[in-house]
Amino acid sequence: MSTDEKTTSDLIETLKNGEEGFRKAAEKLADGQRADLSNEFMSFSQQRSRFSAELAEMAKSYGDHVPERSTVPGAMHRGWMAVKDALTGDSPEAVLKAAVTGEDHAVMEFEDAMKADISDGLRAVVSRQLADVTSTRDRVKMLADQQ
Repeated sequence: MSTDEKTTSDLIETLKNGEEGFRKAAEKLADGQRADLSNEFMSFSQQRSRFSAELAEMAKSYGDHVPERSTVPGAMHRGWMAVKDALTGDSPEAVLKAAVTGEDHAVMEFEDAMKADISDGLRAVVSRQLADVTSTRDRVKMLADQQ
């Protein structure tokens, strides 16, 4: 497996976890005292879906195989997947705190990808997506701090 293929696969997994995490957070916020944030979190979920689709399309164009879901046994312990249980709480504070934890992980994964020996084309996409993921993380942190 090439470095590009592994990096792309790892980032797609992280993005899919974020997509699901933001979707669940949006549902919790819609049902709770912060329905005003639900649409914003749903847009974050959609952003992650677009990002993972972009990386998957790029990988396919290179002839790389990118699995639909992770086959890594430890995947349930990473990123957003690790904070899913926190989203079962109803408090907006718990949802926002879980989102911050997930986003810190996502930024770390993207920063690690930028340190890898990846192709220039992939590096450009990862760099652009990292800027947006970091911006989203900062927004989520600001919202959490306001609670």
